[in-house]
Amino acid sequence: MNDDTYRRWRRVLRRTALATGVITACCLVVASRVGDASLPRSAGAWPDPAATTVSRASDAGWTPTAAKAGFAVAVKGETSRYRSRMLTVLPGETEIIQVVGPADARAFAVRASTGRMRVIDATTWEWHAPSVPGTYSVSIVEPRSGDSIRLTAFVLVPLDRVKGGWLNGYRVGRYPERALRGLAVYERPRGFIEVTAENVDSKISPHFRLRQFLCKQESGYPKYVVLHERLLLKLEYLLERVNEAGYPASSFHVLSGYRTPYYNEAIGNVRYSGHVYGLAADIFVDERPRDGMMDDLNGDSRFDVRDATVLYDLVDSQVGHPEYEGLIGGLGRYRKTPAHGPFIHVDVRGFRARW
Repeated sequence: MNDDTYRRWRRVLRRTALATGVITACCLVVASRVGDASLPRSAGAWPDPAATTVSRASDAGWTPTAAKAGFAVAVKGETSRYRSRMLTVLPGETEIIQVVGPADARAFAVRASTGRMRVIDATTWEWHAPSVPGTYSVSIVEPRSGDSIRLTAFVLVPLDRVKGGWLNGYRVGRYPERALRGLAVYERPRGFIEVTAENVDSKISPHFRLRQFLCKQESGYPKYVVLHERLLLKLEYLLERVNEAGYPASSFHVLSGYRTPYYNEAIGNVRYSGHVYGLAADIFVDERPRDGMMDDLNGDSRFDVRDATVLYDLVDSQVGHPEYEGLIGGLGRYRKTPAHGPFIHVDVRGFRARW
């Protein structure tokens, strides 16, 4: 089809769509040729753009209150009400766990699958992690209501077990000896979460699982991951904002989570990428349909960087909100390529960066 014919057909189809109120499959094919749009999707993939925020969000079964307990728990400097959380510790390390908020803290109990628990006071406990790396659990329970917060506790494989850039047959590579500009977030990780076929689907926050953050390099099990607890808190916060804005999403599609230094160098990324330190995730909304591509967030029947811009602007608008204060970091937007669709990058580097 030459350009003149294409333009004529496009005008005809547009008039037809306006006259009938129906966006036909043929019209979607035309739309897919504009800008950097991806392959067309079915006309029924998204609800009417005029639908209300409430009805669109409810379509995804989004229930934010179900993700949060009636109390908060502080651990490793992070306070949260999320019913599912991640905790990383070194073998034999001690962590303080504290209930925050309710007046009658004596009604709470802490249960650990292993390790030693010591009561400090009515609101605080000290957990001594086991000496063997692995996946464990710690639950804080209000017995009268059954309300609880569960910590999936990963006892890390220490960094010093990496030999020659390898850890138990998994190629990690080498971390820089010095932190970028002396910043603590860019110091070498203390250790790695060991990922096996048994724990790969561990729930590490209400709407995310461990497997979503695995490095893309090819390998069998065990695999190893570095993941910062604060990144999960940020992703949960943003997911709630996305649903409140009327874009139904049960989770984000994580295009890229953790990257080993070896893999990061192999794909030509910068040495101090936040992905290498477990601080970053490349994400997009992928619900209707779930096809590994960004959804049509701006309702123009195209799937391009404009949809990434909707997500980018929503994240950027959170700056200044009290809840977002501890989640500040980098934010970038990316167009689609032959290898992937449009997406945004978010991280928790601790200072604002935009691109």
